[in-house]
Amino acid sequence: MKRTVFRNRWLPYALVAPQVAVTLAFFFWPAFDSLRLSLYRASPFGDRLIFIGLGNFERLLRDPAYFRSAATSFLFSFFVTFVGLALALLLASLANARIRGLGVYRTLLLWPYGIAPAVAGIIWLFIFHPSYGILLYLLSFVTEYQFNWFLKGWVALVLLIVAAIWKQFGYNLAFYLAGLQAIPGSLLEAASVDGAGPIRRFFSITFPLLSPVTFFLFTLNMTFSFFDTFGLVHSVTQGGPGDATSILVYRAWKDGFEGLQLGFSAAQSVILMILVIALTAVQFRYAEKRVTY
Repeated sequence: MKRTVFRNRWLPYALVAPQVAVTLAFFFWPAFDSLRLSLYRASPFGDRLIFIGLGNFERLLRDPAYFRSAATSFLFSFFVTFVGLALALLLASLANARIRGLGVYRTLLLWPYGIAPAVAGIIWLFIFHPSYGILLYLLSFVTEYQFNWFLKGWVALVLLIVAAIWKQFGYNLAFYLAGLQAIPGSLLEAASVDGAGPIRRFFSITFPLLSPVTFFLFTLNMTFSFFDTFGLVHSVTQGGPGDATSILVYRAWKDGFEGLQLGFSAAQSVILMILVIALTAVQFRYAEKRVTY
């Protein structure tokens, strides 16, 4: 194994310095500042802070609306992660087949990942809006049931789940395609000669060999559903109707920027950060045991 040797001992540090600076400025500093602010009651303009210790956390844990948002977030994350990965794996298997125009199909499937969450939300808004949505207009010729997500919370939540799965679909598909193409064809051919059918080959060979990719995507999708779906919620439902789609990250923003409760919002951010770190640690502790590298 060839080892890279730098003539200047400071060159490696200079190369990683920009990334370290970005990480400190946009990740660690906001996290520590949120932790500090969560211990204070702040004025609406943030110019006066009153130290209250764990008062914001005590108030938060006594709020039934916060627990409803937590339950909604877990439900939302569960469907976005599991349904999204299952659908991506299914279509990746089809896109890995040898068919005419395969490159065009792959490009079309990968496109949604390049769209910003807010833009993706606007696209789905024009499709499902009760007044001018294209899909709901077509459904009106088939059924009299009104899929009005302005009035039905479960319809709004399903809409956000579908939009989030679609937004993250290209990312999942790209990794699954790379994983499928890395599987030696000789293994599948040998299993076929031994009499294993397509389903048996998939669950006995293909899926176990894809376990590292699945574990990686599982962690990324869970983080995405908890943090990066704010743009979807804000552009489509604004947490409504009522608080049916008010997931934790949106509730933290709403209490901080609309309710001007900066300390209370910071406490929610700290709990959300701890929650996601704990879930990720549990995954690495237990789920990784089932991964075959």
